Order: sequence, then structure tokens, then C-alpha cells
Amino acid sequence: MYNPKLKEYKQYVCDQKSPLLEFLLAKLPGSRNKIKDTLRGRGIKVNGKMVTRHDFPLTPGDKVSVSNSKQNDTFKSRYVSIVYEDQYLVVIEKKPGILSMAAGHSTLNVKTVLDDYFKRTRQKCHAHVVHRLDRDTSGLMIYAKDIQTEQILEHEWHDIVFDRRYVALVSGEMQEQTGTVANWLKDNKAYVTYSSPYDNGGKYAVTHFYVMDRSTEHSLVEFKLETGRKNQIRVHSADMGHPVCGDVKYGNGDSPLRRLCLHAYMLCFYHPVTRRSMEFSTPIPSQFREVINRDKTADNIKNI
Repeated sequence: MYNPKLKEYKQYVCDQKSPLLEFLLAKLPGSRNKIKDTLRGRGIKVNGKMVTRHDFPLTPGDKVSVSNSKQNDTFKSRYVSIVYEDQYLVVIEKKPGILSMAAGHSTLNVKTVLDDYFKRTRQKCHAHVVHRLDRDTSGLMIYAKDIQTEQILEHEWHDIVFDRRYVALVSGEMQEQTGTVANWLKDNKAYVTYSSPYDNGGKYAVTHFYVMDRSTEHSLVEFKLETGRKNQIRVHSADMGHPVCGDVKYGNGDSPLRRLCLHAYMLCFYHPVTRRSMEFSTPIPSQFREVINRDKTADNIKNI
């Protein structure tokens, strides 16, 4: 069986407070641009967690791990990028506009892209769908490479996945900084998910939220899932009166980026075979922050 080489890391210990890039420049050979490329390529970990921010603050005792491996250059897709791969599973980041798996007559889906990659690299495996993201939601996903791993992930999902977070650009200025939405979600005959404060025969859903930034027009919100139900974040966001921007199904027509502004940016789980803790994060789409900053600039001009 094909066994791709895992990234090898060299470890350094921080002895004083310092921004991450400054620390790396003092420890590593090569140019500033080369080190920034390593950061962008997810080749740096701090205390075991992947970090991409060059200004990440280090404190004495922090352990910084630097990858000696090059990025996967055998996989190229405008819609999918591979974040991590071993003989049992692959973690990918998908762009908006591509389905998680085939549906109807649509041929553009992540499973097909991965299966083609496995075939080209002579891996005797197929991508097995473990969970899904909507076509227009971007972010991190896991695919199993064999049926045994898929079965473990499917049956032990809630024990294996210990942190799943999304970030969304929502309509309007949210006043509460943090909070929780909890209710029952059920599909109607038109396959539209609706919520109820009482048990309606649907599934109980719990979403925690934290406002990362806000303007008078929009809010940038982190959603942490306690349960993972169909359309959970989109429905709960709409329940709060602040639907996800660009949501044609549950939104209010506010679409500053002409896309569903929902991104799965953090995925942490115990490896289904090795049981090792695996933690992945991807940058928040810069366009989300740009909308907030644009709003703030417009507000400042109005107040002059």
C-alpha cells in the first residue's frame, strides 16, 4: 500500500517573548520570503498546533516545530487543496462551488477529484465520504482512504472529533459578544430546515457563537458546533436575526461577496487508527474581514 512520507519537523524552544517571524528569522537559514512561504504552506507548529500568522506571539517555553518537507506538488486543483495525508485518511480544504460528493448529474465534486489523484499516484484506495459541507461552504474536511477507517469515523464521530469551528460573515451588527443557540431542527416536505424551541420530532442542535469583529452593517462570527446537524449554522444564524451573508435559502438578500460567507476553519480530532491528536486550522477568508473594514471606513466618512 502507498505510504506517503509524513512531514518531518525540527523543534526549537523559545527563550523570550517574540513574534513568530522574528524568532524564525533568528533560528533558520534562508530569506524572510522563504520563511513566510513555510508559514503559508502550513509548515510551522507552535506547541503542536499549526500556525500561519507571522505575528503570532511567542512566550518563553513555547515549542516551535519547523517542517523539513516540501509541499505536495503532485496534487493540483483550483477547488481543492490537501492539508494532510497519510495511508488512512486525507484532510482537505475545499473552495466554495464544489460538492463534497457526486449528486445527480453534477460531476464537479471533491470525491471525484481525490479519486483521480489517488489513481494518478498509484494508490490503491478511494475517497470515502465521512461528513459533508454544502456546495457553497468552504473549508476543512476529512475523507477516509479505506472502508475500515470510514466505519470508525462514522460510528465514533462524536468521540473522535473534539473541536469543529466555522467563521461566517453575517448580516447586521450583533450586540451580544457570546452566546448559545439550542433548539430542534427538522426538514419540511420542501427540504427546508426549520427550528422549534420544543421537540418537534427533529434533532436537537446546539451552536455556540463568539463575535470576532463587527460593523454597523455586518458581523464576523465564530461558530463552534456542539452538534452537527444539516444547515445548523445557517438556520441558527437566521434564528438570531443575523443570517449568513449570501445565503439564498435562509438569508435576507444581503450578499456583499456574491457567495455563501461560511467557512469551516478549524477541525480537531483524534486519528481513528493511531489515536493521535490532530489539529488543523485554515486562515479566515480575507474577503470576510475586508467587508467589515469597508463598512467601518464608510461609517467614519459619514461621521466626519
